[in-house]
Amino acid sequence: MVLIREFRVLLPMTVEEYKIGQLYSVAETSKEVTGGGDGVEVLENKPYTRQKRGPSGEMVEESGQYTYKKYHLEHKVPGFIRALAPKGSLEVDEEAYNAYPYCCTVIKNPGYMKDKMELRIETWHIQDDGKQENVHQLPPEKLKDRDVQVIDIANDHISSSDYKESEDPSKFKSEKTGRGPLGKDWKETTKPLMCCYKLVTFNFQWWGLQRRVESFVMRQERRLFTLFHRQVFCSIDRYHGMTMEDIRAIEDQTKAELDKGRCEGEVRGFSAAKDKDES
Repeated sequence: MVLIREFRVLLPMTVEEYKIGQLYSVAETSKEVTGGGDGVEVLENKPYTRQKRGPSGEMVEESGQYTYKKYHLEHKVPGFIRALAPKGSLEVDEEAYNAYPYCCTVIKNPGYMKDKMELRIETWHIQDDGKQENVHQLPPEKLKDRDVQVIDIANDHISSSDYKESEDPSKFKSEKTGRGPLGKDWKETTKPLMCCYKLVTFNFQWWGLQRRVESFVMRQERRLFTLFHRQVFCSIDRYHGMTMEDIRAIEDQTKAELDKGRCEGEVRGFSAAKDKDES
């Protein structure tokens, strides 16, 4: 069975602002979670053009930026997975096709799970209030299995171990844009307003572990989306006004830092050990 969940993340910014902010925050987050043997290895980052099937079955051309990364996760999965996983199996490959405002990310474990594990995240970034019912144009048989969850970056619960005052939208005020702090009803009163419609499809085939892993992955996806987008908004003054040329330069510099940092220091950043339901 394939698990389908749609997360809708509302943000007080324009779609064009988010295009820069997302890439800036990905680079910063990659550095924060890399060290002690774990972390992100960027293998490719280049423009692409590909043929893909459109919603009506027709073939269409898609162009954007392709990235291929390897994630080293030895210390970032729950203990019950580490205990069962063969050595070297805790590495996953990520291929991302960024044809903004549409993006598709596919995560696999080709070295061990092969075609028995695939996590696919498809995102539409739209200048609206997050109430479109079928942005991803799912057919009826998938639509009935889809679970929709709305993420409020200012008011959703954050664990004490994840909380950072500097990344709290309910306290942050942007000097460059004047936006924030975000109150209880900010989604009804704040302009501009956009939504990231994130369709997460997870296929995992491992008898005896399937349900536990599915539950763990979806909890972690929600947690990751919440923390990441809190960071995107609260760091807006750092990237507001940047160009794509500025972002590509940052990405090149970040790749060099990741290659060096991954082999040094202690394990850093986003860890499954913080998840109270890991076992």
